[in-house]
Amino acid sequence: MKKLFTPIVFILAINSLVAQTAYIKGRVSDSKTKETIVGANVVLDDTTGTVTDLSGDYLLKVKPGMHKIDFKMVGYKSQAHNLELKENDTLVMNSVLESDSKQLDIVVVSAGRFEQKLGDVTVSMEVLKPSLIESKNSNTIETIMEQVPGVTMIDGQANIRGGSGFSYGAGSRVLLMVDEMPMLTADAGDVKWSFLPVENCEQVEVIKGASSALFGSSALNGVINFRTAYAKEEPQTKIVFNGGYYDRFEKNAGVWWQDGNPTFGGVNFYHAQKVKQLDVVIGANIFDDRGYRELETEQRYRANVNLRYRFKKIKGLAVGLNMNTIRTQGGLFLIWQNADSGAYRPAGGDLSHYTTYRTNIDPFITYYSASGGRHSLRGRFFRTTNQNNTNQESIADVYYSEYQFQKRFKNELTVTTGLVYNYNEVHSGTLYGVHFSNNASAYLQLDKRFFKKLSVSVGIRGEYFKTDTVETRENVYLFMDESKQIAKESKIKPVTRIGLNYQALKATYVRASFGQGFRFPTVAERFIKTSASGLDIYPNDSLKPESGWSAEIGIKQGVKLGNWRGYLDVAGFWTEYKDMMEFTFGQYGPLVFPYNTPQKLGLGFQSQNVGNTRITGFEISIMGEGKLGPISTSALMGYTYINPIQTDFVEATDTAKATTRKNILKYRYQHTAKADIELGYKKVSFGVSCRYNSFMENIDRFFEEKLSGIDGIKDYRRNHNDGDIVFDGRIGLQVNKITKVGFIVNNVFNHEYMGRPADMQPPRTYALQVALKF
Repeated sequence: MKKLFTPIVFILAINSLVAQTAYIKGRVSDSKTKETIVGANVVLDDTTGTVTDLSGDYLLKVKPGMHKIDFKMVGYKSQAHNLELKENDTLVMNSVLESDSKQLDIVVVSAGRFEQKLGDVTVSMEVLKPSLIESKNSNTIETIMEQVPGVTMIDGQANIRGGSGFSYGAGSRVLLMVDEMPMLTADAGDVKWSFLPVENCEQVEVIKGASSALFGSSALNGVINFRTAYAKEEPQTKIVFNGGYYDRFEKNAGVWWQDGNPTFGGVNFYHAQKVKQLDVVIGANIFDDRGYRELETEQRYRANVNLRYRFKKIKGLAVGLNMNTIRTQGGLFLIWQNADSGAYRPAGGDLSHYTTYRTNIDPFITYYSASGGRHSLRGRFFRTTNQNNTNQESIADVYYSEYQFQKRFKNELTVTTGLVYNYNEVHSGTLYGVHFSNNASAYLQLDKRFFKKLSVSVGIRGEYFKTDTVETRENVYLFMDESKQIAKESKIKPVTRIGLNYQALKATYVRASFGQGFRFPTVAERFIKTSASGLDIYPNDSLKPESGWSAEIGIKQGVKLGNWRGYLDVAGFWTEYKDMMEFTFGQYGPLVFPYNTPQKLGLGFQSQNVGNTRITGFEISIMGEGKLGPISTSALMGYTYINPIQTDFVEATDTAKATTRKNILKYRYQHTAKADIELGYKKVSFGVSCRYNSFMENIDRFFEEKLSGIDGIKDYRRNHNDGDIVFDGRIGLQVNKITKVGFIVNNVFNHEYMGRPADMQPPRTYALQVALKF
């Protein structure tokens, strides 16, 4: 009897426990847009809870009785409800959250890989909305990046606060990410701006400062995260037509065309729709540019699709596939003929003609567990195929994979950890050769909020890198006691970061951060062997990785003027680099008699570890949007000052190949200022942009010497040494609910200016845009 009685009691106890169960389920949505909210916190009795899945749904298993349930999300006002459940009850509790409109409502994810208010992040950050990209008729993200305070673009390379100079298209200290995964080519490690689908842009986030602890190599100077959009509750279709022409140059100098001004034009298409559990986004772009410089044309055709399927029977599970492909054909302009009538003509009368194909395929799986954890497995295949008429073709493949786990705990602690593996292949004939690389890493980041005012972020990452047979080599110091330490060589490169943000007043945020960064040499920097417009570029197989750190203190003050809300931000920064890599002019090839050309003298450029450098400075910026009376107003403005120097500067040797005797790094602007303001009244809007760069004091002296064979740079720089300011203007008319017409004029005053040496920038352009949204 005893043996029979025991299991019966056990079974009855289990049945009793099962019977004492109830459920709460529902959906969380936005009160204004009616869109569901992903990742909202649903907290039960201040002790446990979950997060909403990709459909905005949640499910809680509870015991019968009285309970308190809270709904919380960054950028929204919290909601709390008291409720009572009986045995076997299933209560549907939907929550409609209202925006917390006391401050500018901007939510970002890049700073910590989870959603945060812009005011709460621990680093300097700027945000670009798609409305600005469209209103300025930006056919590539490169042109809109020029409006970001502290960011300069030199021949397609993004530099943040003077972190880079001019690298001849190889290597980037700013990591470009698309949907939180790196999008740098496997060979040159550079950014292909025309590849980014501007027709499908949710938001662009720019992090300033070393971010390698969370994002890995190449995030030495900062991160640009391009976020694509997903379908909303209501279907949306958008078609944008644009066309225009280049004006004549100042005093008609350099006009090379015979049959009318060069033109440009294109069309963007975007459609997003939910089909039951499937989210579908389709985009396309066609663009043709006849070019303001002779023979520098571009034709591109781009198509992309985002697919995401949200499982109905398996709550929280979603799978998807994002794809983007482009074909580009055109001519590559490098050096002018001269600074006068030949400023817009290529040296030698011809240039490199290219055809490139780029494709990325991104499969992913995301799962939100019932306990509130998020599991993410992402992959990316990115192929770049370069074809040209100089027999320097290449195929570069990137195979990227990342697993990430993230969980937000009830005590406002967010844990983010992940594993990354990246494999690259480069196949090229005479340009690079054939090379293979492997990159593996693991990272952990903790974000905690104390006393409802202090946010603390701590992160660490370990990175392994190998190209062909060359592996990571890093000295790790082991402290045995106070008087003795041992340096041990490791194949793992460790980096750390820490950040603090304290809400001192209702709309005042004080922050401080420190982050380490590193960058491994790219295949192009180590192995390239080529000649372009009479300039030889040599390989350097002994190039070492560069590393560094950046520190910052800043204050962000919320500003409210009527219904206009914004942030005023002031920051001071300090950045140092060790073994900084830059292309440097010198003698790297053999002497060939007669010694009458740079090539026969063995002169050219090579990527070198130029030594240790330091960049200090400060930045002031303001951004905001809203209404001033009846006028809707948006603004993005900023001023940046930098002091970029070599810490081991020796005047006699370090200025021998420079154009100044000062200790200042090459190809930097010490002063930059940016501004964009748009005003709207009823159906009419008007916007103006301006960009100021001070004079670039230091470049390679070779460009100014007769031996270079490049005419006019020295005289041009002597006559244009006051810096450059360029204004753009635009006006828009909302014709009806569907149609908006815009007229855009860039470089309104037709200012003549040069970017890098022998690279004249566009004259005044006129463009007409027609946007249809339905």
